[in-house]
Amino acid sequence: MGANARLLLSVTGVVEAATGMTLLLAPALLIEVLLGAEPGTHAGMTVARVAGAAVLSLSVACWLARDDLAGKATKGLVRAMLLYNFAVVAILILEWFRHGIGGIALWPVVAAHFALGVWCGVCCLGSTRISDG
Repeated sequence: MGANARLLLSVTGVVEAATGMTLLLAPALLIEVLLGAEPGTHAGMTVARVAGAAVLSLSVACWLARDDLAGKATKGLVRAMLLYNFAVVAILILEWFRHGIGGIALWPVVAAHFALGVWCGVCCLGSTRISDG
């Protein structure tokens, strides 16, 4: 993995940190903007905050891994972020399709996660080519 992966992990670290902090501190705001819905219950707010802690943890892992591009853990992290980004895209599109949920930020978030997923894939393919050759 090279400079492309370093930039990917840096960008992901910053973006997911902002998302995680928003979910922790103001989950109702993010849910409204992303899904166009109220969280509904205290349980929903709690789940959103737990998700915020998880996303914040991913951001820390990405930020710290950006300087260890040759490590197996970093390669695994990029692959995990590939799965994460495409899972977010699939979940959001499925919920829009099945339940019609969607706020003003839905499609920009879907596009951003799709782009990050593609970027992760490019980094993974570049890493495989380098290690195979």
